[in-house]
Amino acid sequence: MSTAQGARARARIEITAAIKDEARRQLAAEGAARLSLRAVARELGMVSSALYRYFPSRDDLLTALIIDAYDSLGECAEAAHGAAADPFERWISVCEAVRGWALDHPHEYALIYGTPVPGYTAPDATVPAAARVGLLLIGIARDAHQDPQLARPPLADELRPEAERMAADLAPDLPPAVVTALVAAWAQLYGLVGFELFGQFNRVVEDRETFFRHAVGQLARGVGLVPASS
Repeated sequence: MSTAQGARARARIEITAAIKDEARRQLAAEGAARLSLRAVARELGMVSSALYRYFPSRDDLLTALIIDAYDSLGECAEAAHGAAADPFERWISVCEAVRGWALDHPHEYALIYGTPVPGYTAPDATVPAAARVGLLLIGIARDAHQDPQLARPPLADELRPEAERMAADLAPDLPPAVVTALVAAWAQLYGLVGFELFGQFNRVVEDRETFFRHAVGQLARGVGLVPASS
């Protein structure tokens, strides 16, 4: 790559980052539904036509912000996962990392787990980043259930066909009962975080950190995980 090409590449990276930073500022101030390429361009002192060379549409910019948010959350959760020893503590650490990231990045959390943006449908390109936390939780359950003595969650007969379908799609090497419990726990994790972040716990839960750790510990037990001391 020539010196001129390298300089252009660096400039593109820097301008792309500046566009995203301004878009995140607008997310915090106005919400995702009101994100505007023209407003971003205006705040950066760019003409709209120049910004369109980086992001052809508002949806392209939203997709980039969504992928960045999922990746940031995933990196945080993966770092917490690597710092814990037994499966139960890894589960707790990952869940606490999700909560911590959300509290530190409330507007980005709202972008990926809040109210859908009218007129926007996330493309398949967002799926790998969005799956990072879920894959961590599946991996924790997989490690734990290598122990044949570990109790499996119950599974109602009427749910078995759907449980077997989910297992085939998500984790064919895990029992359908475990996969069903994982999907429920995954949803409840984000429900707990969302209730705290969006104010539903106001005047209900005061010691939220302790409550959260207890709640996700119950989710872990529901998946079949047990503390190492048990």
